[in-house]
Amino acid sequence: MPPGTGRPRDDAVTDTTTTDRALVDDASHRTGASVWWEARARPTRLPRTWLLGAGAVATGAVLAAMALGPVAMPPDQVARVLLDRVPGLEVASSLTPLQASIVTEVRAPRAVLAFLVGALLAVSGGAFQGVFRNPLADPYLLGAASGAGLGVTVVIVGAGGALGPATGAVPPAAFAGAVIAVAFAYAVGVSADGLRSNGSLILAGVAVAALCTALQTFLLQRDAEAIRDVYAWLLGRLNVAGWSDVRLLLPYAAITLVVILLNASRLDVLAVGDREAKALGARPGRIRLVVVGAATFGVAAAVAVSGLIGFVGIIVPHAVRLRSGAGYGRVLPLSALYGGAFLCLADLVARTVLAPAEVPIGVITAVVGAPFFLLVMRASRPVGL
Repeated sequence: MPPGTGRPRDDAVTDTTTTDRALVDDASHRTGASVWWEARARPTRLPRTWLLGAGAVATGAVLAAMALGPVAMPPDQVARVLLDRVPGLEVASSLTPLQASIVTEVRAPRAVLAFLVGALLAVSGGAFQGVFRNPLADPYLLGAASGAGLGVTVVIVGAGGALGPATGAVPPAAFAGAVIAVAFAYAVGVSADGLRSNGSLILAGVAVAALCTALQTFLLQRDAEAIRDVYAWLLGRLNVAGWSDVRLLLPYAAITLVVILLNASRLDVLAVGDREAKALGARPGRIRLVVVGAATFGVAAAVAVSGLIGFVGIIVPHAVRLRSGAGYGRVLPLSALYGGAFLCLADLVARTVLAPAEVPIGVITAVVGAPFFLLVMRASRPVGL
């Protein structure tokens, strides 16, 4: 106020009014996407204790898969055998040379492969759920499974209906079939409406999957001898796993995991919708293409070495989300670890429950996955129904 007066200056009143209006305008602009994003972004950092806990579960599952079976071995001695194989370490073990060979040449590659396949399917399923903003989306949504099945069927039928002569050609055929099917579905979705909505992409995936299934059925109907071998592959299998399969899958797994995890925060942005994501400076089309491409790359590689294993890409990310929240900075890393652990334990059950025979691992995951869906449906049922 000017000296000797009790009235405020006009310019002070004006400045105060302008400041108040600016604050009101800022608050009004911050409602909606930006406030939602700030509130969501803060808790998505993964607590170190959660990561260590998931790592401990994964390590225990892999170790159990190596130690348990028709010939049970002490887990601590199995760990000693593995440590003894590390260059520069010499660790004594009470296992016989035959038992040590079973661990390193039979069980270890199978357990590692199961972990990699489970991690790829789970993290890819979580990525698809983020892209499509649907917690029940799975990595086979765009036709990867049907495309891989068609590729394998073509190879087996072309080899005279037997899997044996076509063994070497099955993985590349499955990989190529999965990639081509997803690429075709994506192209159809883009041509339909430029991916302005997820609906066109999902419908394109459904159409491509139906086409691939129809062609596969036609081929099997003409060559009935191939049915058993094709369906044995479709149910998933790890019984022929070796270190060569691990070396084949490892680079694909590394690329897929790195790309998807680096885009975890961008999937959080997509959750607000494309219009709001663009207002925040994101490019939804590019994010969607990169994530879908990386996930397809990993799923195709996993399917190529293990066959079709269902439910892992749905139940693991969904279960993790129920515990950790919806932030993909938490969901994706935890899904990779728990997905690998889940498939290791599923494979352990598959090879021991009817030993010496083996149950297809896809049957085990389906037995777990179907009740899980029933529980989810019951938990989400509206009150009064």
